[in-house]
Amino acid sequence: MKIVDVAEFYTDQGGGVKTYINQKLKFGSAMGHEVVIVAPGEDWGEEKRHGGRVVWVKGPRLPVDWRYYILWREKAVHRILDQEKPDVVEGSSPWTGGWFAGRWKGDAVKSFIFHQDPIAAYPHTFLGNTLGFDRVDKFFTFYWKYLQKLSRNFDATVVSGEWLVDRIGNYGVHNPISIPFGIEKDFFSPERRDEQLRAKLLSDFGLPESAHLMIAICRHHPEKRLGTIIDGFKAASKKSPMALMIFGDGPIRAYVNQKASGCEYVKVMGFTDNRDQLADILASSDYFVHGSAAETYGIVVAEAVCSGLPVLVPDRGGAADIGDPEIGELYSTGNAESFTKNLLKLIQRDRTKLVNATTEAAKNNIVTMQEHFELLFKTYQNLLDKK
Repeated sequence: MKIVDVAEFYTDQGGGVKTYINQKLKFGSAMGHEVVIVAPGEDWGEEKRHGGRVVWVKGPRLPVDWRYYILWREKAVHRILDQEKPDVVEGSSPWTGGWFAGRWKGDAVKSFIFHQDPIAAYPHTFLGNTLGFDRVDKFFTFYWKYLQKLSRNFDATVVSGEWLVDRIGNYGVHNPISIPFGIEKDFFSPERRDEQLRAKLLSDFGLPESAHLMIAICRHHPEKRLGTIIDGFKAASKKSPMALMIFGDGPIRAYVNQKASGCEYVKVMGFTDNRDQLADILASSDYFVHGSAAETYGIVVAEAVCSGLPVLVPDRGGAADIGDPEIGELYSTGNAESFTKNLLKLIQRDRTKLVNATTEAAKNNIVTMQEHFELLFKTYQNLLDKK
């Protein structure tokens, strides 16, 4: 089949969405499907990628995040869809990309990919700890009605887990279907662990090998709650020798740098596109810490688990869905004191048992990208057969 994804937030400097779409191009081609991505960019253009194609639609930069561009030319998107004549059209955002895909009049199965939960990303981030998360959801009833209206343009809404089916289904989003997201389980592995690399990373902090090495990987954005991580870590580091590396970049990088500057055991490592090096560092760390409760699926948390790392994650969202108590600890979302308490609790547990548990969790609870896309494309074929 031919699948066209109107992907509003696809960019080379992106995070989880970029990773996911690149894998879709790769596996779609390997499974005999043609995958085309329609995305906003600096200029018009078309290029081959990972066995598929990307068609760029010229648009302005997104003011709040310079890595992204705005998809605002609906007629151009519809003209591309008319030319491509897809069997399946995907809308990968609840904003212009979703509406452009949903309003296209062509005869194709339409799938709304629920990559983002804007209520969790913004209102929950700024108001949830003050007002309560459930109350915030109720305040934004108008958004859920908006999402209901948008989703009715599609045959199905694809989400990453049953917990998310329940969340958006309770608000009337049309036909949510759970298709677990996956990761490259062969790429992220405990076999990458290098004790010499670990020792060097700790020595860069002036710490001995007996110290604990923490790692966080995320876009520098308010929803990732890096302030909670840094404040919580600072307090914990006064109780036990430990170091924290933060990888990534984004619109609040200056804020992250400022927060980290007050602690000699926190280093902001920046963005790297060397995935092999990052996977080696990940596996060679001791624990993975995470701040975001807004993700629909915690891709980087799953990568950490498959790398053999016990995790400390917030108690809401996609990260919490992965963070089983057998492989780590949960803390109260956005609460630095809870982060500190549970980080200290985590390092007091038997790490060997935790690592063994992560191996079992990776094997039984996390699917590969191939398994995910096999199920996704099978779902699309079933929807096509019903048309």
